[in-house]
Amino acid sequence: MQDALMFDPRDTAAPDGPSPTEPASTREGLDARGKREFNKLQKRLRRQVGNAIIDYGMIHEGDRVMVCLSGGKDSYTLLEILRNLQRNAPVTFSLVAVNLDQKQPGFPEQVLPDYLEGIGVEYHILERDTYSVVKEKTPEGKTTCALCSRLRRGSLYGFAEEIGATKVALGHHREDILETLFLNMFFGGSLKAMPPKLLSDDGRNMVIRPLAYCREADIAEFARLMDFPIIPCNLCGSQPNLQRQVVKEMLAEWEKSHPGRLESMFKAVTKVAPSQLADRELFDFAGLEEKQARRQASRIDIHQEL
Repeated sequence: MQDALMFDPRDTAAPDGPSPTEPASTREGLDARGKREFNKLQKRLRRQVGNAIIDYGMIHEGDRVMVCLSGGKDSYTLLEILRNLQRNAPVTFSLVAVNLDQKQPGFPEQVLPDYLEGIGVEYHILERDTYSVVKEKTPEGKTTCALCSRLRRGSLYGFAEEIGATKVALGHHREDILETLFLNMFFGGSLKAMPPKLLSDDGRNMVIRPLAYCREADIAEFARLMDFPIIPCNLCGSQPNLQRQVVKEMLAEWEKSHPGRLESMFKAVTKVAPSQLADRELFDFAGLEEKQARRQASRIDIHQEL
C-alpha cells in the first residue's frame, strides 16, 4: 500500500527569499511589513494545501501529478504551492503542467511556455479546437460553460493517460466548491458539490483539488504578489448573466454581512448527516422500524439480565 503524502505543514515555511527559478514578482517592492504579510499568506496557503492533501490522501509515493494550468490565478497558485511542498515532502512525486490551448481568438500562445520554461517545470501544450465546437453547438444567448467544461475535461483526462499521470490536479478552491453546491441546489435539484478527491466515471483518472481549503481572496492576493502572467478567458468569462456569477455575488454578500459564514458552510460540506436529509438510497428510512425493534429487544434483554 502506498504511503500518503504526510508531513507537518509547519515544516513547509516559506524560504527567506525566492528560489533561483522563480520569476521576478510584485513582492520585491514590498517593505518589511509587506514581506512579513506575504510570508504569512504563503505559509497559510501551504498549510491549507498540505492539510487537504493529508485529509483526503491526495498524493502518494511515486505519483506523477498533472497540474491543469489554464493561465488563471487559481491554477498558477496551485502549481506554485505544489512546487513548494514538493521540496519538503517525505515522499517523492513529480509535477507536469498541462495547458489546453482551445484555439480561442487572440490567445497568447507563448505566455505559458515562457513562464514554465523560466521556472523549470515540465509541461505540455495540448492543442484542441474546442472553441469552434462550443461556438457552433451553443445556441445564441445560452451559456457555453457546460459544453466547454465537458470538452475540456475529456481532452485533459485522455491526455493524462497518455503521459502516465496518476493524478489530475485542478485549481478549484473553497468558493468554487460552495458555488457548485448552491448551483446544484438551485438549478439541478441535487445536493452535491465538488469533492476534494474524485475517481472519474470511467475509473481511469483520479482527480484532486488541493486548493479545496483555500479562500479565493488569499489566492487572488498571492497571484498578485507573485505577478503571475494571467491569461483572461474570453469564452466563458465574457458571458453576461452567468448563474455562477450570480451565486458568487450572493455568497460574497453573505460573507460581507456575516463574516465567517462561508467557512461554516464549507465545514457543513465535510460533515454530512445522511439520516437528517431525505435521500432514500443514502439512508434506510424504510428499515427504521426494524432497527427500532432490535434496539427495544436489546434493551429488554439487558433489563432481564439485571
